[in-house]
Amino acid sequence: MKKVLALGLSLSLATVMFAGCGSDNDSSSSKADAGAKTTTGSLKTGLAVISKTGSSKDVSDKDGLAQIDSTIVAVTVDKDGKIVECIIDAAQTKINFDATGKLKTDLKTEFKTKNELGDNYGMKKASKIGKEWYEFANPAAVGEWYEQAAAFAKYVTGKTVDEVKGIKLSDDGKATDADLSTSVTVSIAGYIEGIEKAVKNSKELGAKAGDKLGLGIVTNIAKSKDAGEKDGIAQAYSNYGVVTVDNAGKITSATIDASQTNVNFSKAGKITSDLTAQNMTKNELGDEYGMKKASSIGKEWYEQAAAFSKYVTGKTLDEVKGIKVEDGKATDTDLKASVTVGIADYIAVISKAVGTAK
Repeated sequence: MKKVLALGLSLSLATVMFAGCGSDNDSSSSKADAGAKTTTGSLKTGLAVISKTGSSKDVSDKDGLAQIDSTIVAVTVDKDGKIVECIIDAAQTKINFDATGKLKTDLKTEFKTKNELGDNYGMKKASKIGKEWYEFANPAAVGEWYEQAAAFAKYVTGKTVDEVKGIKLSDDGKATDADLSTSVTVSIAGYIEGIEKAVKNSKELGAKAGDKLGLGIVTNIAKSKDAGEKDGIAQAYSNYGVVTVDNAGKITSATIDASQTNVNFSKAGKITSDLTAQNMTKNELGDEYGMKKASSIGKEWYEQAAAFSKYVTGKTLDEVKGIKVEDGKATDTDLKASVTVGIADYIAVISKAVGTAK
């Protein structure tokens, strides 16, 4: 009998010890998931955009290239400064021009983000771990660039900005941590910069714990122009929308921004822009954007964008899509009192953002 009791006690003790070991060995992503699920109270919603033109090229034996690369990060942040949810995406806008300063890219071209391109972005063939960009940014995806961005977005969930900035990198900006480097092989220095900026920009706009985060982006090049007496302009005009959505499908917070990133080129096909210059969004430009003087209501762009964001908060996707527009502008009396600019692109990015909130 004593042997049976001793054996039983030993098995019980072993079970307890094994359970304890399992708890200690939980992955960082599991802990992050658990932390996100137990978050309570209000959340801050943040957006960051970082645009660069350094990959642009003069005409040589090939057409010239104006390339605008934008990294976009959306986050929700809790009262302790921890990231509750993160989305990473990128917009890569390529505009060609020839040796006579004529644009070669169709101005009606539809530009998709890397998340939207998915497997079609084509990084999988070159990736050592076979993952695409948008999976790299979408925590639910598995595969190409997007996989790697998804893996990194999930990795930073539950962390503070200081912890994210503390991630060790190689000289070329890649992760050196063994767990992270197995799922993310591209440079993450720009993503860390975007996350820091998004958290810094985050504000209490109505988001609550349990809400889902969404990001929408629309880019066109319609305002680009050939070179003539004046230099040509290759312009990537992007609108960005971030939302949080509750379980009933209502928007609980929203924020909008936009960027007009220009690359100028001469009639001889030479780039004349400073490709190292800082490119700021309209929110970052603030009063310097210069709309207030021309506004019939005396409101700057960022003020009108904030007013529209506030207007759609509390609405469902169908209600946003149902906002009446004439010549691109709002017809609703209450909305017209605070927003006189065209809102078609705002509706588009907010609708996209709600659609991605999962």
